[in-house]
Amino acid sequence: MSGAEIALLVVGAAVAGFVQGLSGFAFGMVAMSIWVWALDPKLAVVMSIAGGLSGQIFAAVRLRRGLQWPLLWPFLAGALVGVPLGVVVLPYVDAVIFKFGLGVTLMVCCSAMLMAQRIPRITRGGRIGDALAGAAGGVMGGLGGFTGVVPSFWCTVRGWDKDTARAVLQNFNLAALSVTFATYVGSGLVTREMWPLFLVVIPALLIPSVLGTRLYVGLSEAAFRRVVLGLLTVSGVVMIVSSVPVLLKR
Repeated sequence: MSGAEIALLVVGAAVAGFVQGLSGFAFGMVAMSIWVWALDPKLAVVMSIAGGLSGQIFAAVRLRRGLQWPLLWPFLAGALVGVPLGVVVLPYVDAVIFKFGLGVTLMVCCSAMLMAQRIPRITRGGRIGDALAGAAGGVMGGLGGFTGVVPSFWCTVRGWDKDTARAVLQNFNLAALSVTFATYVGSGLVTREMWPLFLVVIPALLIPSVLGTRLYVGLSEAAFRRVVLGLLTVSGVVMIVSSVPVLLKR
């Protein structure tokens, strides 16, 4: 790996670590939006899983958010189905079309909610809706480490306060990314050449993650929701911008 690629790996991990520390999710989305321009896609996916998992472990130690089992278990039950499914279908999914479709969905839905005076709330669906959100997060985790996208959106429209949403997202992402990484290792997607690069990614995200968690503590409920929706909107735009040139060449 060249020096420029190592530098890009460090920058992506640092920026994504800060965002994850602030929001409780989004490491994979942010890191991939930076790494996709120069790194091998398979390497970028594995590094996003490893970095996201490391950041979640670190955040769990620092913030010590309570384990709200009644709220969490449906998400985890869904992820247990979704993660293996995502890993299985990974070789057969057109990554560019998937990224473009996800980007359009995030940009349209989240930007509309961001501009609305009142965020719509979903009061129906209950545990079934939570499990479906967890399953979708699991599938997207298996496909590329995006475990928190759908669950974070779902927690927002459920109207949960920031600490409740953060506790669910943090514990869900920690569990889902752990299963995803173990599945990647077991299936051989993590090669011998990739292991030394973890020593580049993990240290690079630690200090930015601390800064992000400190900033999170001072956020109001409304500000936290704007941060989440803003991140999802920007991530959607980045996914579209990075995938359109590839689609036009086909």
